[in-house]
Amino acid sequence: MISKDHIIKRFISYVTIDTESDPHSETTPSTAKQWDLANKLAEELKVIGMQDVNIDENAYIMATLPSNVDHDVPTIGFIAHFDTSPDFTGANVKPQIHENYLGGDILLNKKERIVLSPDYFEDLRLYIGQTLITTDGTTLLGADDKAGICEIVSAMEYLINNPEIKHGKIRVGFTPDEEIGRGAHKFDVKKFGADWAYTMDGSQIGELEYENFNAASAVVKIKGKIVHPGYAKGKMINSMYIATEFINSLPRMETPEHTEGYQGFFHLHNMKGAVEETVLEYIIRDHDRRHFEARKDVMQKLTDELNLQYGNETVTATIKDQYFNMKEKVEPVMHIVDIAEEAMKALGITPLIKAIRGGTDGSQLSYMGLPCPNIFAGGHNFHGRYEYVPVESMIKATEVICKIVELAALQKEA
Repeated sequence: MISKDHIIKRFISYVTIDTESDPHSETTPSTAKQWDLANKLAEELKVIGMQDVNIDENAYIMATLPSNVDHDVPTIGFIAHFDTSPDFTGANVKPQIHENYLGGDILLNKKERIVLSPDYFEDLRLYIGQTLITTDGTTLLGADDKAGICEIVSAMEYLINNPEIKHGKIRVGFTPDEEIGRGAHKFDVKKFGADWAYTMDGSQIGELEYENFNAASAVVKIKGKIVHPGYAKGKMINSMYIATEFINSLPRMETPEHTEGYQGFFHLHNMKGAVEETVLEYIIRDHDRRHFEARKDVMQKLTDELNLQYGNETVTATIKDQYFNMKEKVEPVMHIVDIAEEAMKALGITPLIKAIRGGTDGSQLSYMGLPCPNIFAGGHNFHGRYEYVPVESMIKATEVICKIVELAALQKEA
């Protein structure tokens, strides 16, 4: 039986350590404070009895739970990230525990009048009667992905303390900088040595994902000409007006706030402008590879058309691929999804198999040779003050890990 109090204590010990990553840093990890939790995790893995515990110069952690069966079975892995998003502060997290949630509003912060309400966040009603951990409304919580780490460590501890549960060799890995898109960049797949793995980085209980967006970034620079406005006729070129043309020429309804499911989008997430130069920063997302390539073509053709109108090199678009849909790499080995689905059903959990409207380390790892679907970690409302996680979901995720390794021990070695 997974101890509820033990899960809560472990989780809180993680989230109260600030591990916010920094997209503007060029180091790995991107912030020195990520080492605080990384070193703690490496030591904790040793304490619970894991073997081959290693933390490298970039704070990537790997460890092994040896097989306890006498026949060859696949080596599987479980991966989570310990950084938190720079979208909202992760400093001085003050978690609050709400026993036996009754289904109404939760007052996070009386002084600031911050309320977590099911009238706005309807998923709260799924967890009536359960224990919720929230923030105090002034920070994010960090369940993304410290809940995943808590579940992996707790599952390994449970397996070590219950050797009658048969399993093959298990590898665990914890990474920095996932929230800024670099979590897999320096992950040594060969050293990890697993036949396949799972990231514990999903949200709602039951989520099982093996599809994600194809993703690219686009930086659009528009050049103008500045002269005295009193004498500007026929001379001034205002880059902000051309930028407005660019923005308005893209499909207005194909933006994040108007799309869902498998629908892709263009997202203008930052802009900085003056008469002489305006810079637009976009992300491009689509699950379908052909549509993804078409979206990039649209941006390039729009750039070309504006250059014909205003002169060569007035507009430049630098488009860079970021990651691709892991579906292409997971479908040939769909038994790894089937095992996770079977594990959930065996525990009375209804699998929610759906596409991720985002990306995970697993998408990049799949293209690096480690097929890696994503499993729920239990949290909701990531990256903001309204983040929460039901403790019962973390317990179930821990049990799913234990059941997966049992089922994988019945597989033939890859």
